[in-house]
Amino acid sequence: WKYALALELAHPGFDFSVLSKFRARLIAGGSEIHLFEVMLDHLKTQGLLKARGRQRTDSTHVLAAVRRLYYLECVQEALRHALNQLSEVNAPWVHQHVPVAWYERYGPRAEVGRFPKEASKRDALALQIGADGYHLLEWLGADAHADSPARSF
Repeated sequence: WKYALALELAHPGFDFSVLSKFRARLIAGGSEIHLFEVMLDHLKTQGLLKARGRQRTDSTHVLAAVRRLYYLECVQEALRHALNQLSEVNAPWVHQHVPVAWYERYGPRAEVGRFPKEASKRDALALQIGADGYHLLEWLGADAHADSPARSF
């Protein structure tokens, strides 16, 4: 639920009774079909369900697709967070080392809706994020051994 509601992982959450009461109100009002249709529409726009054709009845296909998107989002958010922390500690070092393209890629918060729809493009993005992470680690490692301001990291 924290992921579905875009809450931080450290969020204390909410009491189970909140969901139980929500479910009871949803059923009492007869709105469960509307909620289900809204969820289906959203899954279709994300490419997780096809508009026509035969759908799989098991949830493993959908769960696997969501898991891949979740992992990509987590990796991108981790690199964004690392860059933000580095900027707070030593902004001139970040400006000196980080390419301009990274500001566009890691500046805004990662959201599933912003990822490419094609699997090949998502895979390319995952490889790019991984390569960027390795570059960042190499830069930090090289500067940690030198007598430079980056030693403050």
